[in-house]
Parts: sequence; structure tokens; C-alpha cells
Amino acid sequence: MARLPEGTLMQRAAAGLAAAVLDLLGSAYGRRVLLLVGSGDNGGDALFAGALLARRGVAVEAWLLSSRAHEGGLAALLRAGGRRVDRPSRRPEVVLDGIVGIGGRGGLRSEAADALKLLHGVPVVAVDAPSGVDVDTGEVDGDHVEAAVTVTFGTRKVCHLVDPAAQACGAVHLVDIGLTLPEPAVEALQPEDVAALLPRPGLESQKYARGVVGVRAGSAEYPGAALLSVSGANTGLCGMVRYVGEEAVAHTVREQHPEVVGAGRVQAWVVGSGGGEHAGDELRAALEHGVPVVADADALSHVEPGQAAVLTPHAGELAAMLDEERDDVEARPLHFARLAAERYDAVVLLKGRRTVIARPDGRTRVNTTGPSWLATAGAGDVLGGLVGALLAAGLPAYDAASVGAWLHGAAATLASDGGPITASEVALAVPEVVREVLG
Repeated sequence: MARLPEGTLMQRAAAGLAAAVLDLLGSAYGRRVLLLVGSGDNGGDALFAGALLARRGVAVEAWLLSSRAHEGGLAALLRAGGRRVDRPSRRPEVVLDGIVGIGGRGGLRSEAADALKLLHGVPVVAVDAPSGVDVDTGEVDGDHVEAAVTVTFGTRKVCHLVDPAAQACGAVHLVDIGLTLPEPAVEALQPEDVAALLPRPGLESQKYARGVVGVRAGSAEYPGAALLSVSGANTGLCGMVRYVGEEAVAHTVREQHPEVVGAGRVQAWVVGSGGGEHAGDELRAALEHGVPVVADADALSHVEPGQAAVLTPHAGELAAMLDEERDDVEARPLHFARLAAERYDAVVLLKGRRTVIARPDGRTRVNTTGPSWLATAGAGDVLGGLVGALLAAGLPAYDAASVGAWLHGAAATLASDGGPITASEVALAVPEVVREVLG
């Protein structure tokens, strides 16, 4: 801001906002837009965007929810033909949320909450972040905006990635306004990042050099867990998969996956899915090999700090591990994933709509791939196998968990094609996703 003429960044932001509103409306002349304006710079962004829209023939009204408003922005709006109102004169077609900026904390004040209730059902475009969410944690406490579109500037913020706030953002549109940015608190891998991290065989590779993953999962009661864990591991990401378990289950695994072999040397273990009462014994047996372990499902209740490389709980399992309530974990996934990673000295992959992957030192990634259809039985078993294969292939635990989650979600999107899927179909789609990513 010190290097640029005053107001330059705000004008760039306003131009991006106006373009997003017009894109949502589909046309300009005669359309109706209402600005909900607070006292901060977000209110200024909204007012200058309103001025640009008014010049295009949009009927723009500004409802000021504070005794203070950005003077330059309000003057620009009035000069362009916009109006200041105490309440909208007509029902708008789009609301532009400039109530609270990225420094806001807690829910909305009563005046703003009442205004939103009056406008219920009208699509909202949020300026930088939906007002009322916690931008830095992704948490929600009280009334907040539910946006159809969020236009943010420079970079995505934590609230755009982490639930529950991410659910309030709608489609997130990023506008580059020329900011110099610090290192991010949270990352989200993109396809080019995954391509750079994926292990791939060289010309001289052989199956053992590519890594061998062992799976200790399933039981007579839950044989499907073994099949699905092996399916995730056996997607070609490493050189070999070994299965160790009850003979009847192992026979079923070999029937479905004839390339899978039995006990022997491995570079990583996947333990726990469907293991039932034997999961603790299987975990102890895996730990004896001194290689990285992915602990999932039934093994999570037996794992001690420093034992496993990757833990893959859902919210209920993590709540039990931390002696917390599930509702609290779901309300604060970023906080509790980081807490568990530090407490258990392991990478924690907290499964959810937006899966959070945290390291013990606090570094965090959020996975944004995957359709809602991925909430299906056995999907977590496949994910554990994927992560184990990537560990065996040589990726560090943080990268293996992050890339595994990304591939898992992308494969689900490919397999789903907009409709229902099963966990088995997710595993089958992984090789095609890898081919597309590596291009």
C-alpha cells in the first residue's frame, strides 16, 4: 500500500467485485443490486464496486449499517447515480456483502443479522469473506452471511478452505490485485503441486525399488475393509502390495487382487480398517518392523504418541482420541487436527468435506477435491491404502497424506461424474487421475 497511489488496491478490488456481480447477473442495464455496507475497507470496496455497476446502468442502492462509511466510496456511488437508503426500495436481485472485513471476529451484530433475514433468498456476493465468519480459523460463531459467491483478493484465506466457514463462501473467485504475500498459514495442493510430488518410476526401476506396502486390515467380521484397503494400496503408486491377515480374508483378497502377495519386507504399513478386536495386535506387529505406519479406524484407539507416521481419523474418532465432543471437533477442525498432530507427534489427516492434514509443527494443508457423493461406506479404507502406498514409494508422511487425499477426491469426482459412487469405484479411478495429472 505504501508503494502505490492511495486507493489503487481498493479500485482493483472494486473492479473485480463489479465483474463478478455482472457475471452472476448476466447483464447490467436495469438490474437491481443492494450494497450492505459496514464501516471498514470492505464497505469501501463495495461502494466503489457499486459506482462501477451504476455507471453500467445497474440500479444500485447502499444500505449503510454503520454510522461511518468510506467517504470516497460513498461519494463515488452517489456521483454515479447510486442511492443511499435506510431499507431497500425494491427487492434486489443480488446483495453485495461489505459488512465486515477480514479483521472481523464473532457473529454479526443484530442490525446486520436483521438485514440479512429481510433479504433471505437473495443471492449474496461476499467481499473477501462472508461477514460473520472467522477468517483465520474457519470457525463460525453466531449469525453470518451465506454467500453464493465470495470474491477475495490476493490469495485465498483460511476461511475459504476450512469448514464450517468454507461452506458459507459458495464459489470462491480470486482476484489478483498485486499484493506481496507472506508464507501461508494453510495450503491447498493444486494439480501441478501433485504432479511435482508424485513418485514415478525411472527407466531402471524394479518393483522392490518402487516400494512395498503392507496392509493389516479387515477381519472375518469385516472382510470388505481388507479388500478396500488393498484396493487403495494396489493402484500402481508403489511396486508391490502385501496383505497379512486371517487366511479366509487373505484368500478373498487374492481372488480379487491376484498380484497381492503375503508376508515379507515392506517400506510402510496400513493398519486398522475393519480390524475389530485384533487391531491393537496388528498395530503392535506392524510397529515391530520399524517402518512408517498409517493407523486408521480401529487402530486409532491403540496408537500412542510417536508410534504412527499418519493417523486418519474422522471427527468422531478424533474426538475420542482427544477426549472431546464430536460437535466441537466438527466446529473447529483446523484447531483439533493441529492439536492432535502435536499431541500424537504424527501427521493427522482429519477426514471430512474439507479434509485437514496437519503436521506436529503446525503446518497444515486442506484438501479441496472430491464431490459430496464421496461420503460413502469404505471410502476411508481406500484412502488409507492410497496414503500407505505413497509412503512406501518414498514420500514423506505429510506429502503422502496430502497427495493421497487429493488423488482420492479427484478419483471420486472422475468416477462420480455427477452421480453416486461406491468406494471400489474410487480406487479404480485413481490410475486415470494420475495419468491426467502427469499429462
